[in-house]
Amino acid sequence: MKIVSGGVTAAKGFKASGVHCGIRKNRTKKDLALIVSDVICNAAAVYTTNLVKGAPLTVTKNHISDGKAQAVICNSGNANTCNANGIEIAEEMSALVAEYTGVKANDVIVASTGVIGQPLNLEPIKNGMAPLANALSYDGGADAGEAILTTDTVLKEIAVEFTVGGKTCHIGGIAKGSGMIHPNMATMLVFITTDAAISSEMLERALKNDIANTFNMLSVDGDTSTNDMVSVMANGLAGNEEIVSDGEDFNEFMKALNTVTIYLCKMIAGDGEGATKLLECHVSGGKDHATAKTVAKSVICSSLLKAAMFGADANWGRVLCAIGYSGADVDVNKVDVTFVSPKGEINVCKSGAGVPFSEEKAKEILLEKEITIEVALNQADAEATAWGCDLTYDYVKINGDYRT
Repeated sequence: MKIVSGGVTAAKGFKASGVHCGIRKNRTKKDLALIVSDVICNAAAVYTTNLVKGAPLTVTKNHISDGKAQAVICNSGNANTCNANGIEIAEEMSALVAEYTGVKANDVIVASTGVIGQPLNLEPIKNGMAPLANALSYDGGADAGEAILTTDTVLKEIAVEFTVGGKTCHIGGIAKGSGMIHPNMATMLVFITTDAAISSEMLERALKNDIANTFNMLSVDGDTSTNDMVSVMANGLAGNEEIVSDGEDFNEFMKALNTVTIYLCKMIAGDGEGATKLLECHVSGGKDHATAKTVAKSVICSSLLKAAMFGADANWGRVLCAIGYSGADVDVNKVDVTFVSPKGEINVCKSGAGVPFSEEKAKEILLEKEITIEVALNQADAEATAWGCDLTYDYVKINGDYRT
């Protein structure tokens, strides 16, 4: 397996584009993205568990209920959530894709991201469809990736090449996500494409199994979005024998998918609103996987710990505190904590108690942009990893006037 360029257009038969159509006031920001497969795809998606859901999610769920899709359209700048005509707008966006690409409207995945509760005017999207469709390209993955961003500061895309049944396959993805990220069954917006042949049922199984340990272990600020969705389309153009059951081929596909999703998780966490550091909490020695996951997520979600990491303060007591209120069945008298970064590692807690350490060395380690918090529970052998970021002054600044 190797990383390749192209994002969502790395896989055979996928075109993409992104343009500014006028939803966002800043004309330098693309705000409308389109991904189209040359042929119909098997498809699957997972959605936010927030009871308040964006209209595009309802429409998408209906469109891919048959396990098929061929295109994705996504706008940024407006979430199309809590709007009386939201369903109508999302359906009309699908109809526009059909008009300009020939893809059937009910084979379109629809997504929106941005401000909640603001009416979405369809006129800019109508005006932007011709240039959007005309710009479709087998090299357009990055343009689509840029068009789905909101408060993100960097493009989030990746693609990998792998082998299934002797055939070279590709899987790629783009993501948006910077704030309002504390997912359950999804994350902000992630669109994944592959030319591997895999049935809709196995594709859905692969996605649900994967996100349990990737996107569901990601948190920036503890807020679950109304528009979270992860979708995947597989067009089968790699020519491998279709994956329809467990086995070596399915395992290889899962490895490739996991490589893409973990990379995107880290990109999202590291680009959290106002963030200066990517945080990773790796828990080992759990009595079971559920315990390890609960502890890792609790540590990464602690506002106090996130603030300490921003200040490069080795306040390990906040790690123990987060473990203590996590609800996990843990013997705190066995817990070890170590901070790790490219500058080295330093043990700060042994068997639930502090140990002497150099504050100067600790600060040097914690001033790095990527920090791992190693938590050893020393009970059994279960492991889990969660991702997040530090909490900075800028997070409040960004969200203090996000709407206005």
